[in-house]
Amino acid sequence: MELLKIADGDNVAVALRNISAGETVSAGALKIPVRESIPAGHKLALSDIAEGESVIKYGFPIGRALCDIPAGAHVHSHNLATALSGERAY
Repeated sequence: MELLKIADGDNVAVALRNISAGETVSAGALKIPVRESIPAGHKLALSDIAEGESVIKYGFPIGRALCDIPAGAHVHSHNLATALSGERAY
């Protein structure tokens, strides 16, 4: 297993290993060509995410896209505004 995707509605998955640009990875039946290197523990866009759209991880919105994020791109603080603060019940 190379990606961790929990919920059907997730539009990102977590890399379980370092993934190099140019690889093709799987999340269930979905095959995603990787656009840039993704460090283990970081997020990969499973589909195109439009600027301002919610980023969904583990079935919950964790933030919004600061710009258009193409499928296969690294999703991190450079293109994601977090919605996580304080304590929340999930």
